[in-house]
Amino acid sequence: MSDLKTATRPGRIHEITAVSNPRVKSIRGLFQKKHRDLSGTFLVEGQKLVMDAFEHGWQVDTLIYAKGDEVRKPIEELAAKVRVQGGDILEVNGKVLTSITRKDNPQTVLGVIKQQWSQAPKNVSDPKTVWIGLDRVRDPGNLGTIIRTADSAGADGIILIGETTDPFSVEATRATMGSIFNVPLVRMTNGEFLAWRKSWNGLVVGTHLKGAVDFRTIDYASHPVLLLMGNEQQGMPDDLAEACDKLALIPMHGAADSLNLAIATGVFLFQMGKRLPAVEGELK
Repeated sequence: MSDLKTATRPGRIHEITAVSNPRVKSIRGLFQKKHRDLSGTFLVEGQKLVMDAFEHGWQVDTLIYAKGDEVRKPIEELAAKVRVQGGDILEVNGKVLTSITRKDNPQTVLGVIKQQWSQAPKNVSDPKTVWIGLDRVRDPGNLGTIIRTADSAGADGIILIGETTDPFSVEATRATMGSIFNVPLVRMTNGEFLAWRKSWNGLVVGTHLKGAVDFRTIDYASHPVLLLMGNEQQGMPDDLAEACDKLALIPMHGAADSLNLAIATGVFLFQMGKRLPAVEGELK
C-alpha cells in the first residue's frame, strides 16, 4: 500500500469489482500487524469510525464504500473531503467488501487510516492531569474498552508498555467506538518507561492484589496522577510495582479475587473524577 499523500493533488476515484485486485489484497493485509507496521496505516470498519477519524484530524488514506443507488449523502460528502486531502476513493461491490472483511454481512464503509503516535508528557504540573500506563495488555477488546473509558473519563493519554497488543488492530479499534481518535497513545519498552517515570512530577498509583491501600482512600485531587495497570494474567512485575508511589486494591465481595482489566481501570478513573463534567440536580 502506498504511503499517505502530501495532498499536492486530489485523491483518485477507482471502481473495483475484482477480489484479486492488488489494492484489495493490500487492504486485506491490514488485518495482520506486520502489514500495519510496514504501511503505517490501519483499517477501520463502519461509517461512524471513518467519519470520527476524519473529524478528529486523522488522515484518511483510502475510503472504501459499496457503490450503488443507496449511497448516502454523508458518505458522498466525506468522499469529497477525503479526496481534497489526497485520499483515494474505492467504489466496490459487496463481493469485494466481503473479501476484505471476511464477513458475510460486512460494513458498507471502510477506511484505511494513517497511524498516529504521541510523545510522553513532560513537566506535568496540572493536578487534573491523568495518564494511564498499561503493561503488556494482551486482549484487543480490553485495550479498546480502556481507550474508550479513558476518553469518557477525560484521561489525557495512555502509555503502552512492553509487548502490549496493537491498538490499531480491527478488534481494538472497533472496541474503542471512535475514542482511539481522541486519546493520545504512547508506546515504550519497559526500560524506557522506567526511565521516563523518574521525570513524572505527580503521583504514580499501581493496581496490585497485594496493594496496601484501599483505592478509595487515595488523594487523587492534589497531584497529577499516573495510573499503572498490570497484565491480565500476570499482574504487575516487580520493577513496575517498585516504581509506584502507592499500590492500591479494589476491595471485593464474593469469590472473585480480581476484576477484568478494563473494568478495574474504569473503576479507578471514575473514582478519581478528575475531569468529569458536573451534574446539575440529582440523578434519578
